[in-house]
Amino acid sequence: MADSYDREIVREETSTGDPVRPAPAAPVTTSHRSVYREGSYNSRAVQAVWWIVGFIDVLIAIRFVLKLFGANVGAPFVRFMYDVTWPLVAPFHGIFNTTQQGRSILEPESLVAIAIYALIGWGIVSAIRLMTRPRSSTTVVD
Repeated sequence: MADSYDREIVREETSTGDPVRPAPAAPVTTSHRSVYREGSYNSRAVQAVWWIVGFIDVLIAIRFVLKLFGANVGAPFVRFMYDVTWPLVAPFHGIFNTTQQGRSILEPESLVAIAIYALIGWGIVSAIRLMTRPRSSTTVVD
């Protein structure tokens, strides 16, 4: 099914010239028509993937900023954000040393998680576009 972003491109080429054999005949006309759908990959799926990746990255970025500024762990919002984002950051915990200065914590695993999730999203979007890429059809009319 075509999305509202789909656009059909039609290119027609017509060439007129002398026939190949010298004979009393009319000039030869060849018409070449290429039709393909531009943007016919599943753009809703691509948008959904980028939305999910963006949402996850924003949550992790909020966690990073809260830790960096030494947010009070006793505050309900801060505790909620740490609890929600811990499963997303946990696979990257221990890659780098976490630096603490007073209450401020520099947590590089959050930055790594943001980059990795963005790369995963890019890979999924690339796979969607590859699997649903437009096919061209060419017809030659003599």
